Amino acid sequence: MRTLSLTLFVVLVLPFAARAELVGEVGTKFKLVGPNDKIVVEVFEDPDIPGVACYLSRAKTGGVSGAVGVAEDTSDASLACRQVGSISLPDEIASGKRDGDEVFKKRTSLFTKSMQVVRFYDAPRNTLVYLNFSDRIIEGSPKNSLSVVVIRPWAATVKP
Repeated sequence: MRTLSLTLFVVLVLPFAARAELVGEVGTKFKLVGPNDKIVVEVFEDPDIPGVACYLSRAKTGGVSGAVGVAEDTSDASLACRQVGSISLPDEIASGKRDGDEVFKKRTSLFTKSMQVVRFYDAPRNTLVYLNFSDRIIEGSPKNSLSVVVIRPWAATVKP
């Protein structure tokens, strides 16, 4: 019974745990049956640091297995994070105590693989560093992507 509960949680809840919005997608490979393979572009905000948005492009496997949610996506992804508003760092992040915190995670296979983004703070340069990578229960992938956000003063825009 415990295994069934865990399976239901992984299949039904985890896909909705990632808080990303779809920006757009393009087809990369035609599939005769089921949806085509795609590259999707999603945006998410750092949950601990308002004023930072990250754009993630990643491969999404189509076909019948992709349509029913059992396909394994490749580890190919790109990440670009930007300052989109005023940034005020919480003390725990500014001190480096929360370096390596997960700010985004998305399941990329039914059970064993996920793509995640973690954050570090580079205090001497007043810069947030975001690292994207894939992990798997047995073996992860060395493919990764990196983006940095230099924290600058943010002037409020005045509407005419």
